[in-house]
Amino acid sequence: MAEFIDPALVPKVTLPSGEQVPCVGMGTFGSDRVSAEDVSAAVAGAVRCGYRMFDCAACYGNEAEIGQVFQEAFEEGVVERKDLFIMTKVWNDMHRDVEKACRKSIEDLKCDYVDLYFIHWPFPNYHAPGCDVDSRNPDSKPFTVERFMKTWRQMERLVDMGLTKHIGMSNMTIPKLEAVLPLCRIKPAAIEMELHPCFQQPELFDYCRAHGIEVVGFCPIGSPERPERDKMPEDIADIELPEQRHMVYIQQLSALNGLYREVLPQFHSL
Repeated sequence: MAEFIDPALVPKVTLPSGEQVPCVGMGTFGSDRVSAEDVSAAVAGAVRCGYRMFDCAACYGNEAEIGQVFQEAFEEGVVERKDLFIMTKVWNDMHRDVEKACRKSIEDLKCDYVDLYFIHWPFPNYHAPGCDVDSRNPDSKPFTVERFMKTWRQMERLVDMGLTKHIGMSNMTIPKLEAVLPLCRIKPAAIEMELHPCFQQPELFDYCRAHGIEVVGFCPIGSPERPERDKMPEDIADIELPEQRHMVYIQQLSALNGLYREVLPQFHSL
């Protein structure tokens, strides 16, 4: 096992609620290349090494396996529930039944509540797992403010019910945020967005900060193992650049980039 890092030494950011969150977390997206068992094994090692924030999602297909890891860690006294910051997301096919989706994730993750619950994508464009890039769902709908806010109202009720402490949005743009933020009864505590040295999105980052919204950065090393269907021929991940060949170096650079900007980078289990 890798060396244990005292979680108290990990820098923190403060959410609008006043809750402090570790600046570095672990993402659990295994793509098409990593099994649920392998991801959960990585989570088990991460908990024991000092990781305390985990970024999950229903569509990753591994929450039940990760939940078993959490339960074992609780039972063995490795960590208490209150010490973990667990995030997950409602998938595109459940925008009309957010409470059901949230309760399913809580049940799978064996965590009683989640700390931060995201709308994974701002539109209900659902595609079956494993489909190719040419697949089209005739029931998919484009983004509209009215449709999004119906989903957001359900998210707000999750906070009222105690199912989640905070709610957030993911994969948003500035025009979308400008349209929906004035309508929110409960403002998003965080926005999750792709963020790494080669794709820093400064305008969106600055917009979130100006509106008191925390930023969670995913793909901090450029997602070199993402599915082929999600790549363009010209795509280059950060660690594939000639001057940044060494994984250790680019992880350090990505972490420093996140800490300098007070972002919460999510390092995947890959």
